[in-house]
Amino acid sequence: MNENNAVEILIVEDTPQDLELTLRALKKAKLGNRIQIARDGAEALDFIFGEGPYSGRPVTAVPKVILLDLKLPKIDGIEVLRRVKSDDRTNSIPIVVLTSSKEQKDVVESYRLGVNSYIVKPVNFDGFAGAVQELGMYWLLLNQPPKIDG
Repeated sequence: MNENNAVEILIVEDTPQDLELTLRALKKAKLGNRIQIARDGAEALDFIFGEGPYSGRPVTAVPKVILLDLKLPKIDGIEVLRRVKSDDRTNSIPIVVLTSSKEQKDVVESYRLGVNSYIVKPVNFDGFAGAVQELGMYWLLLNQPPKIDG
């Protein structure tokens, strides 16, 4: 995979309205170019680890950031977070939990597993768009990720 075609953002979101808001907010911030969408935890893991329908995709072609919902079908976000952060090939990928859950146990468990940021989704579009724009600007433009040897 050519570095110029690499996915910059992996969005793991199963709620169509939240996905649409996230995509609109990224587009508004001019960060909507190279995005991959996974609609459940199993699809996200297949993409990240180059399995299933994504077999042959190099695990070293990691996204710059993963926006991860916690309440997902098939495999929940906590398990996706656990698997990504426990694998040496993927543990340096920044993961931002973007969820409606304010439950303290979810926040604590996410940080225990190595999440980089935990954001509770704002209910109105302007607040949501602002949050997505700021985190996109930070993770895509300012953050300096480690180089991963492939």
